[in-house]
Amino acid sequence: MRVGVLTGGGDCPGLNAVIRAVVRKGVTEYGYEFVGFKDGWRGPIEADTMPLGIREVRGILPRGGTILGTSRTNPAKIEGGYDLIAKNLEKLGIDALIAIGGEDTLGVATKLHERGVQVVGVPKTIDNDLSATDYTFGFDTAVNIAMEAIDRLHTTAESHHRALIVEVMGRHAGWIALHAGLAGGANVILIPEIPFDIEKVCDYIEKRFQSRYAPIVVVAEGAVPVEGTMELASGELDAFGHVRLGGIGQRVADEIEKRTGKEARTTVLGHIQRGGTPTAFDRVLATRFGLHAIDAVRDGAWGTMVALRGTDIIRVALSEATGALKTVPPERYAEAQVFFG
Repeated sequence: MRVGVLTGGGDCPGLNAVIRAVVRKGVTEYGYEFVGFKDGWRGPIEADTMPLGIREVRGILPRGGTILGTSRTNPAKIEGGYDLIAKNLEKLGIDALIAIGGEDTLGVATKLHERGVQVVGVPKTIDNDLSATDYTFGFDTAVNIAMEAIDRLHTTAESHHRALIVEVMGRHAGWIALHAGLAGGANVILIPEIPFDIEKVCDYIEKRFQSRYAPIVVVAEGAVPVEGTMELASGELDAFGHVRLGGIGQRVADEIEKRTGKEARTTVLGHIQRGGTPTAFDRVLATRFGLHAIDAVRDGAWGTMVALRGTDIIRVALSEATGALKTVPPERYAEAQVFFG
């Protein structure tokens, strides 16, 4: 069997671990041949491939990013994009395709499955917002990077008697902000799921300064204020129609300075959260996903995605994986609110 592999959407730590596991088990146990598609869905659209064998995956386990490259190419935005992918897969003799990605990448995989393409999905998003799996690889690494940054910012905030705002990733779900904020001892955590009251935030800031300690505010990039309380800048859209976010941290800092008279500074972690070496947890989870993905190919379990439930790797329908986002429930946010101020 000839199997294609691609990585789509934003990169994250652990992608190479998935690729390595898929190829190692696929070659040594099943005798499959692998073809890597470059830069997400651009690869099969343009028939742009690279060799993907045992030699190519040696030494990539601890590496961040993806050796295949990635992009946010959307076949739906290209005339006949889905048909072009199907034709190129047939022309290249690809019997099955493993798509590693988040909501958008797996959404494309679902459309291809409906058109008869034999595809298996692997969930990938540092935001941990896919509802069909308990955790996605890359999330643990992102949280640890953010936590380390918060740990370092505590001391400089106290030295300068400043409020420090840390902006982390999280478009629609605040899992990174919640976990990093709790682990790092943040005084306020702002997430997309619950619009924040800037006056209440400033009250927490004032309360923290009264204790002779400096406040740390962790804000997810998709966090929004209560309507009518703050002005927000609108951004341009990517190929999947998502607004390119960023800037909420600075807006919060500006409002804090204006309303409290206290000095506030912003640190935007941005792509630092995506890069570098994956944690042990993410390496193991990504490796297990890869091993089970190639088993799904062997079993002909087309249109499924591997997922973590408890400590087990299971298979779920791709449609279930992309049907709804997993967001932070109010009761989880309430746990964090105990430590605000």
